[in-house]
Amino acid sequence: QVQLRESGGGSVQSGGSLRLSCTASGYTYSTYCKGWFRQAPGKEREAVAAMDGDGRTTYAGSVKGRFVISRDYYRDILYLQMNRLKPEDTAMYYCVTWGKLTAIQALDSVPNSWGQGTQVAVSS
Repeated sequence: QVQLRESGGGSVQSGGSLRLSCTASGYTYSTYCKGWFRQAPGKEREAVAAMDGDGRTTYAGSVKGRFVISRDYYRDILYLQMNRLKPEDTAMYYCVTWGKLTAIQALDSVPNSWGQGTQVAVSS
């Protein structure tokens, strides 16, 4: 069974940057689509970004142009570089996997594995 662990969350002022990382224990195939979800207080979880096994990416409209998802396939680490952060980006961020989906398919699909989450707080 895959276990995902996020790190890199924290508190930052509006306009700042953070980089989240996600490591996996247990075997994950390089062809798996991986990505990030977030959940703000009192809101539904929402997909943020996905990257499939071919390196294609997709982003939620609210973060496009500010966030960048990347992967170290060799070390099996997933990253989310978050730039120009806004208070509305405050949320718990979860690393997820979808299996063998494309990035575009993934954002409309329910992930099959979730990490425990890392908190991001952006102050104005």
